[in-house]
Order: sequence, then structure tokens, then C-alpha cells
Amino acid sequence: MQYKRLGSAGIKVSQLSFGSWVTFAGQLDDSKAIECMQIAHDAGVNFFDNAEAYAGGESENVMGRVLKKCGWRRSSYLVSTKLYWGLHDGPNEKNTLNRKYLMQAIDGSLERLQLEHVDLLFCHRPDLDTPIEETVRAMSDIITQGKALYWGTSEWSADQITQAWKIAERYNLHKPQMEQPQYNMFCREKVEREFAGLYKELGLGLTTWSPLASGLLTGKYSSGIPAGSRASLKGYEWLQEKMVTPERIALVTRLEPIARELGCTLGQLAIAWCLRNENVSTVILGASNAKQLIENLAAKEYVSKINGALLKEIEAILASE
Repeated sequence: MQYKRLGSAGIKVSQLSFGSWVTFAGQLDDSKAIECMQIAHDAGVNFFDNAEAYAGGESENVMGRVLKKCGWRRSSYLVSTKLYWGLHDGPNEKNTLNRKYLMQAIDGSLERLQLEHVDLLFCHRPDLDTPIEETVRAMSDIITQGKALYWGTSEWSADQITQAWKIAERYNLHKPQMEQPQYNMFCREKVEREFAGLYKELGLGLTTWSPLASGLLTGKYSSGIPAGSRASLKGYEWLQEKMVTPERIALVTRLEPIARELGCTLGQLAIAWCLRNENVSTVILGASNAKQLIENLAAKEYVSKINGALLKEIEAILASE
């Protein structure tokens, strides 16, 4: 496993990390979650991603119990969580980044995770109703209090990130260090173009999610929606509408010869493709079982095999979307 700095920060994250979205408390109970986290840890993964809203807080509960049972040295791993969606319906408790919500929500997450601090704390979405300065001050205060070590954003625009950074710079507050955008062969705009100026200018690090486009890039949807897949789960019907289209399935089929040439699976090809981007600090993996996770972790072995000629083939295929 290789480790990369999180943008300009001194902290290093494993090139592959493990996240709990959809799977924890949904597809993975405690026993399966501990199996997967132990496999990831043994493979060198040092970063585990979570969010307050995942499974209505239960994902954090599962990870907290797993971490306690594993008993790993706290300084040896990183844990993140994300705040915005909330767990309750009050006017100051959902879809917000106001100071009251943030200062209370971090305490709830730490209680569920059974940790004294998280290493990375994300604003899960931008809040257009709260002044960015209020959010920046609250996130900076959380770091000053020692409840988080670094803060960042998820699915913010380049302009919003820059505005938050400039506010922090002006008032000598803790600056946003990282962004967590979706990044895969079908979702590239933010990482490759919109954020292009932020990597050097702001030292922005990336913890990217959905390298397999929610499973589409594994080829599993080529013959329909299999039972147990993400697109088959209640609440994720949008995946069928936005991601699993005939046009994209056809593109995935055209990628199969390239994967065969490399001697890897389609999923491993997709993950290795993401890892090739030097601006990506870590690629977050998700898995519904141990076998799937082991296969995905092996993707790092194929990064160096994706040469210029293969990249051109891949780009030609993707350009036809």
C-alpha cells in the first residue's frame, strides 16, 4: 500500500481507503463489518470514511463498535465523518451547516463512533442558507477544541471552497484542507477541470468516492439489476434512472477487452484508473462482502500497467458517451 499526503497537509492517507456508505447497517452487520475492516487494515488501509447520515446514524454506531473490538492503536488509523443532512426534522437539525447544528452534531458523531476525535470532518454538502463565514468559524472552532484534526467539504463547488478558504485566511482560522467529490470514469468534471486550479493554489487534497459508479463499472448491470446490488436497494432507485442506462452499459462492455489485456476485472480497471490521477489522495472503496473488498484492494497492482496507449483506448471509449 502506498500513502499520499492529503493535499498540502502533513498527514498521509492510504491510496485506497474503506467507506461505510450504503453497506454498514444495511448490507453489513457488525460481524461482516469487522471482517471487512480487518481485511482493509491488514492490507494497509489507514483511513475509514463515514457520515452522520449513513443509515440514520447507525453506520457510525457499527464502526464505533468495530473499532472498539479491533483495539487498533488510535494513532495508526484515520476516521472521518460528515455533517449536514442531520438525523432529526427540526429547523436547525437538518440540511444545515449553521453553528448550532455543527457544534452539537460533532458531539453526537463522536459518541456513536466512541472516539474522542475524528481525524477528518467534512461539510457533507454546501448550505446556501447559512453564511459561509459562520460555517468556517464553527468548523475551525471544532478543530481548536480537538474534536477534529482537519476539516473539508464534500460536493462543494470550486468557488465555494475558495470562498471558505479566503475567509479562513482573512481571519486566521483553520482552513478547509480536503474535498470529497464523486470521481469515476463517468463523473470527471469537478476533479479534472473545475478543481484544477485548487490543488496548487490552496493545497486541496481529495478523498474521492464511488470509483465503480455504484457498481456500474464492474459490469454487474449488463444483464439487468441483480438482487442485492445497490441499484436494487430501497431508497436507491435513482441509481437505475441516472447511472444504469443502456448507453453506459454499452460503454462498460467496450472496456472489457482492456481489462482482459491487463489481466484484471472491470472493477479493478476502474479503480486503478482513478488511482492514476496524481491529485487524488485516496480512493474510497465500498464493499458488501469480504470477497468483493479483497478484489477491489488488488486494483492498486494494476495502476502502473495502464500505459499511454491503454489510456488513449479508454479515453476514446469514454468520449463516445
